[in-house]
Amino acid sequence: MVLNFDRRVADSLPKTWVDRAPSAVRPYLRLARYDRPIGFWLLGLPCWMGLMLARTGEGLGWTDLWYAVIFAIGAIAMRGAGCTYNDIVDRDLDAQVARTADRPLAAGTVSLRQAWIFLTGQALVGLLVLIQLPLLAIGVGLAALVLVAAYPFMKRITWWPQAWLGLTFNWGIPVAFTAAAGAIEPAMIALYAAAIFWTLGYDTIYAHQDVEDDALVGVKSTARLFGESTPYWVAGFYGANALLVALAIWLSGASPWVVLPFTAYTAHLFNQVRKLDVEDGARCLALFKANRTSGLLLVATLALGALI
Repeated sequence: MVLNFDRRVADSLPKTWVDRAPSAVRPYLRLARYDRPIGFWLLGLPCWMGLMLARTGEGLGWTDLWYAVIFAIGAIAMRGAGCTYNDIVDRDLDAQVARTADRPLAAGTVSLRQAWIFLTGQALVGLLVLIQLPLLAIGVGLAALVLVAAYPFMKRITWWPQAWLGLTFNWGIPVAFTAAAGAIEPAMIALYAAAIFWTLGYDTIYAHQDVEDDALVGVKSTARLFGESTPYWVAGFYGANALLVALAIWLSGASPWVVLPFTAYTAHLFNQVRKLDVEDGARCLALFKANRTSGLLLVATLALGALI
């Protein structure tokens, strides 16, 4: 059998810079998913949401720009580390699923030892970012390690691994909020809960690409659990998200003008539900990626609340 190590999986961008990188580093870039930047956005955007919410009515300054930059760096490093760890744990399962069979560990282009070294390097970058923050935010950030460590095992023991991903991927909200505000407040808790429902929605859509392979290898997911009822569940998740975001905005005392970008944000979410076809893998992938725009609209909503 000949393995095609250069074949891009379905959710890779065509002709990315990773394809033109030196062959020696290309497997590591793919291990960290640099050819699939949507994950960096979905991990980094919650950090910016938490930062904007913490500054409601206060305006933004140079410190906030510094925070925004280091949160972006941290998101890139920790998403890469998380993907590397996930592939270490899932290397045998990945080899049995068509969409993931060419991942470097499953395909054998990176050894287990090399993957652990690469993981350590990325985690150290994340740690360097974390120690730039106030002490409370550092403690909150370190608490995420439990969530990250447990995530790859969730699809083996529960039909709701997407819920655990929501807890994990949106942890940037409390980290950024406590860094900027120096406290944990009800508005932050409401926004974090909202983001969990957001992730439940978009990752259920994403998981529909793999339902057949997941069933064969025994991997659980909300996509398999909901089946053809998925659009109704996603609509419910996005509805809960919209209500909780509205609650967070109300608790923060933001200007009523934020209703304008908030309406655009909500409309964008429900447009995904309108277009969803769980039998169309390509459409599911496109709708999943559309959540970068959703996240940016919510960041804009909260940024307007900070500026007015």
